[in-house]
Amino acid sequence: MAIEGYVDYKRREYCKDIKCPVQMEMDTKKEDSEDYQNLRKKCQVACLHTTYEFHQWLIKQGYEIVKRK
Repeated sequence: MAIEGYVDYKRREYCKDIKCPVQMEMDTKKEDSEDYQNLRKKCQVACLHTTYEFHQWLIKQGYEIVKRK
């Protein structure tokens, strides 16, 4: 749910922008295929990038991390 005047981060936006090789391969598969799910698992447990890289990308893109009370 976006805050007024802001937009929410879209799923895998970072991965697509940096042209992650795993994401690029995922884009060639159907979401309900076994190949796609196996690639998804790879991302979940062995991402090629760090949270630091992701956070720096968010900052450069103008995103702000917001936490509800």
